[in-house]
Amino acid sequence: MTPELMLNNGVSMPALGFGVFQSPPEETAAAVETALKVGYRHVDTAAAYGNERQVGEGIRRAGLDPAEVFLETKVWVSDYGYDQTLHAFEKATRKLGVDRLDLLILHQPAPDRFDRTIAAYRALEKLLADGRVRAIGVSNFRRPHLDELLAATTVVPAVNQIELHPYFSQPDVQRADAEHGILTQAWSPIGGITFYPGWGEERRSVLEDPAIGAIAAGHGRSPAQVMLRWQVQHGRSAIPKSTNPGRILENFSVFDFELTAEEMSRIDALDTGVRNGPDPDIAREVFEMVIPDA
Repeated sequence: MTPELMLNNGVSMPALGFGVFQSPPEETAAAVETALKVGYRHVDTAAAYGNERQVGEGIRRAGLDPAEVFLETKVWVSDYGYDQTLHAFEKATRKLGVDRLDLLILHQPAPDRFDRTIAAYRALEKLLADGRVRAIGVSNFRRPHLDELLAATTVVPAVNQIELHPYFSQPDVQRADAEHGILTQAWSPIGGITFYPGWGEERRSVLEDPAIGAIAAGHGRSPAQVMLRWQVQHGRSAIPKSTNPGRILENFSVFDFELTAEEMSRIDALDTGVRNGPDPDIAREVFEMVIPDA
């Protein structure tokens, strides 16, 4: 089983979660069922992914009570604002088939409308105070976004989910998180954003990096397993995604070996400082995407 990480409000969260970003709805339920049968007990989804309903279905297919699974989802930008975010919670829980969420986070800082971001976070604080969520947080927030949020709200985020892999490790954001007791959670933890179709065919895939390949060969492991082990040993949360049963199992099998300090440093040194996913400071048309009620 995955080790647990303690959030800043005393809630325990499995370090390794199962992600469903870009998982087609028709494949998501089966992937979640497989992941839970492998041993995952933490699933990360989002309103914007369009597959919350299928995540709930996968949990039921696995024969688990939702209370046995740490459920994390995200409020989309079009639902920012106090009342809108409270409604977003209702939409998410209805689709997931639960009454309470373990972790609810804001998907983007959306600095072009940060007054609505602040209002949305205050709604998260209300949901937390009412016991309807166990922890709240943010995603894709950089240091300036965190500073502005903390100055205007009361509850320090428990989690900041950011793009984080060996080619882009965001050390300043990690430091800012640590300064405030915020857990850094890695999306694209094995560098998937560097090879997803449509995200730039000229990008180098971190899975094919020779330094990681050499470390993997030395341990008889895959590059993906080495990167996930690197994330876990740094004390971060990671949420790898896959719909392939073999890779789902492989990604979970990272708790029976250990990287040396020298190997960890070699992976740390691969950081290019180049973001591969969307820049959180730039507004995008997709922010206006409407999240359906059903």
